[in-house]
Amino acid sequence: MSLNLLEKTELWVSDVTLDQANLTEMAAAVARVLGLQEDKVMVVDVRSSHITFDITEKEVQQENLMGKEAQLLQALREIPGVYLTEESEVHSNGILGLICAVSSDQREILRRVDDIRSQIMEKVSRRAIVFPTGFEIEEGLIEDTNTPYLKKLLEENGYQVVVGDVIPDDEYVMTEILSDAVSRGFGLILTSGGVGAEDKDHSVESILHLDASAATPYIVKYEKGHGRHVKDGVRVGVGQVGIATLITLPGPHDEVEMTAPKMVELLKAGCAKEEIAAVLARILAEKWQP
Repeated sequence: MSLNLLEKTELWVSDVTLDQANLTEMAAAVARVLGLQEDKVMVVDVRSSHITFDITEKEVQQENLMGKEAQLLQALREIPGVYLTEESEVHSNGILGLICAVSSDQREILRRVDDIRSQIMEKVSRRAIVFPTGFEIEEGLIEDTNTPYLKKLLEENGYQVVVGDVIPDDEYVMTEILSDAVSRGFGLILTSGGVGAEDKDHSVESILHLDASAATPYIVKYEKGHGRHVKDGVRVGVGQVGIATLITLPGPHDEVEMTAPKMVELLKAGCAKEEIAAVLARILAEKWQP
C-alpha cells in the first residue's frame, strides 16, 4: 500500500551526536531503510543533539515505513562518527510518524493513518493563495480589484488566504511560481487575468505545463491571427496537481464576480476539475453571447 506523505516530509532523530560524520551517508542510510532511492532523502538541519531529514519523494510504501524506527536507528548507528543513545528516537508530524508504530495493532494504526490523512488533506485544502497577473497591475497602471475580492470571498468560506506577488506576463515565470505554490502546500491556487487570446496571456498554458490533462474549455473562439488574437480563443483552466487545485479566472472584475462564488460552491461540493471548468466557462460564455 502506497502512502502519500501529504507535504509532511520531515523526520528528525533526537539524542544523536556527530563527530566528522558524513551527512550523505546518513541520508543514504535513511533512504535504504525506507525503500527509497538514495537521492530522495537529504539532511536539512543539524543541531547539537538532533538531525533532521527531508524526504523528497511524495509517496512511501507502507511496508517500508511502519515500525522501522529501530532499523533506522541501527542503520545510523553503523555509520562512523554517528553516536546514538538508548534515548534516541525518530519523530515526525505526519504520515512519517508511522515509522514508530508497533505492528501488533495494524488495524488501529491504519485507522490512525486515515485520520491523519484526512486531517492533513482538510487543512491543506483550506490553504489558498491568490495571484494577480499582468503588466498593468505589476506597473501600477490599474487598481487590482480582483485580489481583495477573492481574498474576502474565500475567507468568508473558511479558507486561509495568502496574497501572492503579481505574476508577470511570462509563461515560464508563471509556471515556476505556480509550481512553487504547489510545493508549499496550498490546496487552492488562483490566478486572475491572462486567459485571453493575445500574446501576453499565459495563465491557461502555465497550468497545462503542470497538469497536461487540465480542463481548459473555451469561453469564446476567434479566428487565429486575426487582429490581436494570436490564439484561437479565450479559455479558463482548472488543473489538479496532487491535492492542489489550480484555477485561472479572467481579468475583468465583473467576470470574477460572476464566476468566483460558483467556483467556491463547486469546490465545497468536491467537484472534479472538468465540471468546475465547464461551469465557469458556461457562465462566461453566456456573457459573450450576442
